[in-house]
Amino acid sequence: MVQIQSTWFPLIDRNTQQFQDIMKAKDTDFKKATHKVYSSKLHPSYLKVRVL
Repeated sequence: MVQIQSTWFPLIDRNTQQFQDIMKAKDTDFKKATHKVYSSKLHPSYLKVRVL
């Protein structure tokens, strides 16, 4: 399974998706983020994983 996210919540904090002081953010300041995975030959998405 691959999880795509733009925040480290609940480890760190939620992401408002905009530049602001997270400690002063209201519930209405949080914006929905959309992540897209493309599967066409013209614009393929890929995942690069390094193994240590």
